[in-house]
Amino acid sequence: MTSGEERRIQELELLYKISSILNQSLDFETVAHPVLQTVESVMGVEHATLTLYNRHTGEISIEIAEGLSSRQASKGRYKVGEGITGRVVETGKPIIIPSVAKDPDFLDRTGRGKTEDKAFLCVPIIMEQEVVGALSADEHNPDEANLNDQIHLLEIIAQMLATAVKLRRQAREENEILKAENERMAMELKARFQPDNIIGKTPEMQQVYTQIDQVARSPLPALIVGEVGTGKGLVAEAIHFRSDRNLGPFVRVHCAALPESVLDRELFGSEKGALVGVVNEAPGRVEQAEGGTLFLDEVAELTPNLQIKLLRLLQQGEMERVGARFPKKVNVRVICATTKNLLQMVSDGTFREDLYYQLHIVPIYVPPLRKRRTDIVLLADYFVEHYCRLVGKNVRRLARGTIEMLMSYPWPGNVRELENAIERAVLLTEEDVIYPHHFPPTIQTDETSGTPVSGNLKLMVEAYERDIICDALKSSKGKMAAAARSLSTTPRILTYKIKQLGIDLAAFSK
Repeated sequence: MTSGEERRIQELELLYKISSILNQSLDFETVAHPVLQTVESVMGVEHATLTLYNRHTGEISIEIAEGLSSRQASKGRYKVGEGITGRVVETGKPIIIPSVAKDPDFLDRTGRGKTEDKAFLCVPIIMEQEVVGALSADEHNPDEANLNDQIHLLEIIAQMLATAVKLRRQAREENEILKAENERMAMELKARFQPDNIIGKTPEMQQVYTQIDQVARSPLPALIVGEVGTGKGLVAEAIHFRSDRNLGPFVRVHCAALPESVLDRELFGSEKGALVGVVNEAPGRVEQAEGGTLFLDEVAELTPNLQIKLLRLLQQGEMERVGARFPKKVNVRVICATTKNLLQMVSDGTFREDLYYQLHIVPIYVPPLRKRRTDIVLLADYFVEHYCRLVGKNVRRLARGTIEMLMSYPWPGNVRELENAIERAVLLTEEDVIYPHHFPPTIQTDETSGTPVSGNLKLMVEAYERDIICDALKSSKGKMAAAARSLSTTPRILTYKIKQLGIDLAAFSK
């Protein structure tokens, strides 16, 4: 038998082995290593390598390589047309480099060496007339007469691998798209809950924003203090979505809403059979927050037993389900909120001192609305726009008297009370302006709105007329003719009404 015949038999055996491997699976992870190892052992080559071409990034990168470390393989990245591999992907044609030391286009980014006794063979992997990657190998002390036979054999193997490589590339690109989408959604969530989207420009709120930035970068527990309705939950969300846990869950629990036994199961879950009627294990909110943030609202309402469990979670990162024999490790960041004076509760013996100091590392104080009055109109405008979208109305502005009323009212219920009041006003108004009488009677007082709730009809009508005329003058910037047209009356009648009601016309022309 001649050497040529022996070589042909050897090639056929190689192709048969590769065919057998590919017949077992088209999964790239399963077939790639065995195929490349077979190529090296039968053909006598080294560093058999598969590279993939990413259509979205335009980059060619090593997907798998025999004899290279992961660090070396990570350096094998090329643009289309760059280096030997880049030219093969660009042209769709094989390339033989008899001596890599003599060819300046051989970049050797993987650092395996440019020596004169080494040849480099690279062929395209083509599927449906599209180059999806490349197959390459090194050959030491090559017989240049046989290099054409070697490259031809690699082309056949590349064609056999084409389907698996294309599927691998497709999966890789889909993963990259999914990753980019996740990152985009994370950025949208960040934008939605960023501190600068919490409405408020007062110095008091600027201090809150600074504290949010500081606390968000820390893995430590956080405590938010403020009156009911000040927006402590929104601050907690802002901390979460600005932290490195923003892709994890944000789980909220209101500690004052449930009795101890129910809250214990709600927070820490229960084992199968732990309670009568419980036939399955039930993970609690702590486990649901794994990798993310657990927000405990009204933490001061926790009973002594639950305070101990929370302290263990904070100190050791452990929790126990109801009925469990052993603790379980969890990776959860805890943010708490309270309306009460925890230090006073420590003095009274109703709140654990060690738990207080675990939480009170960087407390964030959210000011009440009465201490940030210049934010009231900003908040009111936001709520008007929000509820107009929900109910399909087109309210253009708040009446002058309404603004004065909102600014004068003490807002004991803070932002939540303001939001509820605006929601009611939007629902009640049939005009494009919100007047004081659209608000609840508790806000409509003589002192705040200037609109008598009781009294003679003449005074009530005059107050209503004053509001309407002031709004028209405000819109027209004090121009009498324009204001009269918007009210479907004449300048003469409007002038008479302005004098009668004692309205200062000059105040609207500034």
